[in-house]
Amino acid sequence: MMNISEFAQIAGVSKSAVSRYFNDGYLSEDKRERIEAAIAQTGYAPNIAARAVRTRVTKLVGVILPKLSSESCARVTEGISEVLNREGYKILLINTANDAHQEIESLELLRQNRVDGIILLATVFTDLHKSVLSKVRVPIVLVGQQLKGFNCICHNDEEVAYTLTRRMLQNGAKHPALIGVLQEDRAAGAARRAGFEKALEEFGMTCDPRMMETAQFTMDSGYDCMRRIVSRRQIPDAVFCATDDIAAGAMLCLRENGLRVPEDVMVCGVGDSKIARILYTPLTTARLHHKTAGIEAANMLLSAIRSKSVVPRSLQLGYDVIERQSTQQTELKYETV
Repeated sequence: MMNISEFAQIAGVSKSAVSRYFNDGYLSEDKRERIEAAIAQTGYAPNIAARAVRTRVTKLVGVILPKLSSESCARVTEGISEVLNREGYKILLINTANDAHQEIESLELLRQNRVDGIILLATVFTDLHKSVLSKVRVPIVLVGQQLKGFNCICHNDEEVAYTLTRRMLQNGAKHPALIGVLQEDRAAGAARRAGFEKALEEFGMTCDPRMMETAQFTMDSGYDCMRRIVSRRQIPDAVFCATDDIAAGAMLCLRENGLRVPEDVMVCGVGDSKIARILYTPLTTARLHHKTAGIEAANMLLSAIRSKSVVPRSLQLGYDVIERQSTQQTELKYETV
């Protein structure tokens, strides 16, 4: 492999001129042209690892996400890439497949190998997570969750669930059900359940525990949870689902059991994914601004890298309720109430 001295000799310039060229320093037009001609001739490129040792800057950012196939993760990553690419950074993308142990291993890997910063699309926080995070010596931004002492970009998950559930109760629901996710997931699990229960309390209701199920983040799991609820012969008239995918599975189960949406059962989800728009009954949902979350996370990380700030910041994004047919009032529904 050609070193910088050999390349400088071929280009007919000094090593310092080559260094200035690759670090965007000042260079005369003549020397710039010579270096570019030598690059075209030899294909020379500087060794990033060696440069990182000298400058302590790698222009690499580690991004850890729970699911490659997730539409929301894709939107966040798009926002991150848009900002970091423009600033000359490259992304090391790690998929943990919703495995908390892989999440910790990924943090350890990035901690031990030089990156300028880390963006973690977080799911749960165990004591081991907190221990590893506390040892990370580069700026880190958490997306989707809040954790005291760290830079965070999050959504108002409790308010989202409260607003959607309240909408169904206002439309006449008397026997609501919940298909949530693990409570260890503070945002999609605990906060959205809290919002659901807050709306019920406002209407003087409680939810029968038999009407509450915990799903994975998939259509199949939403289907299975709805099947268990229906099998108990206590059919709800409204179902709040923690995600659109879960809601899509629940709606399929209802349809297969001869129950109509929204005439018999209202359904809503969270995310405003593509599937929400193309279901046989379009889904009422909340649009979370995932790409904006990615953009804000990248900007927050760059700010921390440049300023070396140790003061953590937290930003909570807004949301939009998208009301579609799955929760709309119908004459038939009110005839049966």
